Amino acid sequence: MKVSLSWLKDYVSIEMKPEDLADALTMTGLEVEVISDRYDYLDSVVVGRIVKISPHPNADKLRLCDVDMGDRMMRVVCGAPNAAEGQLAPLALTGTEFPDGSVLEKSVIRGEASEGMLCSESELELGTDTSGIMILDPGCRVGDKLVTALNLSDKVFDIDLTPNRSDCLSIIGIAREVAAIQKTTMKYPHTDISDSGNDITRLTSVTIKDPDHCPRYSARLIEDIKIGPSPFWLQDRLLSVGLRPINNIVDITNFVMMEMGQPLHGFDFDQLADQRIVVRTADEGEMFTTLDGKERKLSPNALMICDGEKPVGIAGVMGGLNSEIEGTTTRVLLESAYFSPMSIRKTAKKMGLNTEASHRFERGTDPEGTVKALNRAAQLMAELGNGRLVNGLIDEHSGPASAKNISLSIKDTNRLLGISLGQNEMADALRSIEFGVEKEGEDRLTVIPPSFRVDIARPVDLMEEIARLSGYQNIPTTFPAIPAQARESERKLELRQRIKRILIGFGFTEAVNYSFMNRLACDQLRLGQDDPKRSLLDILNPLTEDQGVMRTSLVPGLLETMRRNISQQVKDLKLFEIGKTFISKGQDTLPEEIEFISGLWTGTLSDALWHAKETECDFYDIKGVVEGLLNGLNVKDASFTRVPDDSCRYTKVGHTAQLAVGGEILGLVGKTHPEVLRDFDLKQNAFIFELNLDRLVPFIPRTKQAKPIPRYPSTSRDVTMIVNKDTEAGSILEGVRKINEALVEDLYLFGVYEGNPVPEGNKSVSFRITYRSSEETLEDDVINNIHKNISDILIKEFDATLP
Repeated sequence: MKVSLSWLKDYVSIEMKPEDLADALTMTGLEVEVISDRYDYLDSVVVGRIVKISPHPNADKLRLCDVDMGDRMMRVVCGAPNAAEGQLAPLALTGTEFPDGSVLEKSVIRGEASEGMLCSESELELGTDTSGIMILDPGCRVGDKLVTALNLSDKVFDIDLTPNRSDCLSIIGIAREVAAIQKTTMKYPHTDISDSGNDITRLTSVTIKDPDHCPRYSARLIEDIKIGPSPFWLQDRLLSVGLRPINNIVDITNFVMMEMGQPLHGFDFDQLADQRIVVRTADEGEMFTTLDGKERKLSPNALMICDGEKPVGIAGVMGGLNSEIEGTTTRVLLESAYFSPMSIRKTAKKMGLNTEASHRFERGTDPEGTVKALNRAAQLMAELGNGRLVNGLIDEHSGPASAKNISLSIKDTNRLLGISLGQNEMADALRSIEFGVEKEGEDRLTVIPPSFRVDIARPVDLMEEIARLSGYQNIPTTFPAIPAQARESERKLELRQRIKRILIGFGFTEAVNYSFMNRLACDQLRLGQDDPKRSLLDILNPLTEDQGVMRTSLVPGLLETMRRNISQQVKDLKLFEIGKTFISKGQDTLPEEIEFISGLWTGTLSDALWHAKETECDFYDIKGVVEGLLNGLNVKDASFTRVPDDSCRYTKVGHTAQLAVGGEILGLVGKTHPEVLRDFDLKQNAFIFELNLDRLVPFIPRTKQAKPIPRYPSTSRDVTMIVNKDTEAGSILEGVRKINEALVEDLYLFGVYEGNPVPEGNKSVSFRITYRSSEETLEDDVINNIHKNISDILIKEFDATLP
């Protein structure tokens, strides 16, 4: 936010140098990023006197002006119709850089040399008048710099505010902080309302149909208004903070918004049907044209300001073209309201509109400040627009917001902050920013935050206020007392790091997604109606509708990440995520939190080379990653079995396996179901795994295990069998393990085949078994006998035959 130092001084006396003030604000949590001299660009603009004007020989609309700049005369080509001999005007010299970025150079205009430029208000950002050159007061001295002649001296602070400090999105809000820093008092703007005539309730009315999203709506009516340009002081204030002056009425609403932090909006009262206001949500498919001239389709939950027939504004975001203040407007209905931050945030995001008003409303404005801002703006409109205030105001609300009483412990505050402040010191600090404070015994304060501090709700919030007002730099460094014993959480943290290192070693990249998901994700994953993952926990204040519930699976986030990457032509992805899922146990009960490891692989296994084509990744590749992860964690007795067809939801039937360790199911690995890919707008295959980390942890050994380097060689034997095609290869591998032959070191499946010459209804499966002894080199006869025994047992158990 831009803050003009000269504007700031209207409300608080400032004795500090700008640099010192910037440092002090930064140390209280309001980071000043840049201090700029607002009028730096006017350094080469001087006061010039037009001595003589001659016709331009080659152009009817241009004239040649001889201008006295104090130490010499200068010839300037000028097209301003209001230029006259004897006038004083701003003269820009060669090299002047204007606010729009252009640089003035010597030039020849229609054959005549021009050494400088006589400037308008608009060109110098000292107003909006573009009709001619800016005429200066005759008392200005020729040759003086314009900043000296007009006493233009102002520093502008660019302050980076955190989202919780909506109270500082105004000049008065910053002035309040400055007053607290300097231990001085504030000077609030004086409002003296003089209204007359009919009571406003006889001319208009306000109906709030959605009080949850619009708890308060205040309005005043100004008649006999005259629309015109704002006076210089008002235009200058707006320009100082980067706003463009438009006309006196619009400028006043912007001025009060920047001054007090309360967005306002003015409607052309004669354009309102039935001359009344109705606050409601938009209808399905309703269209509306905003002030920028764009027709927009409204979402059903968008809060709208309407007249008796139609919408006239998107509440808290932007007004409508159909009620815009124009040059012919004579009656203005002025709005000052409090809107739900969540409602405005959702609407602004959906509409893609980010305005000064929405920026404030979505962070939270002062619910008790609507009438103050309304009266301030109404008084200015009556003064600067020669209008008449209609008697009274409308202030629709359900009742004043209840004050929040917070009990603060002095002892706890000092302990947490590592400081030593007394009760009186803490009370004075909080009172300096307009908190209500009452002493309660010797160790407590009862604190009532002001209504504009919507971010204060708990004792720790008050402790933060005391810390920043004391100056973070003044808090001594202390170290918390932390128990030295190891905790279970540390083991979990160490395991996460191990898992990340292993998966990164396999070429995977960690994804960190939000812990929220779309409610529709359960349908997109084809989950059954009784699936626990459908037990959703609603978020009271979601960022968007796409993130309206806590996630019950990591898979939707990975698929969304895949979609975003593919849209950027990144089609080869290996992603993993470690994070918690949340299974609702009812809205009034804490959810069950389960930590998962999930991964996704899509695209190629290997790129095309001169001697080989590129290879697409498949089920066995992602299964190999899981096996490698388990091996890296020293998890034993892991087995993969086929998932029954009716249990395959977001993975494809026949391409899904469930992982079990010690008889406990830990997760699954498989090929993503085509319908799931379609619903996530994905057009290439993806293979996923999802493992329950909480269940996996007990199977990971606490001690590191090491094997001696083998002294004797290993040898391998293959076995190929013809089995029924429904027999799972994993069950045959498990059968080998059950034999418990001591000399078997390793075994794995390397081939499955169906087709001629294998009989129909059968398939060929091939395994490789590795044998090794730790005591001797195995003879072929010994190995052959053991291998034959294993083969015979498998043939009998699985009703198999040899090829």
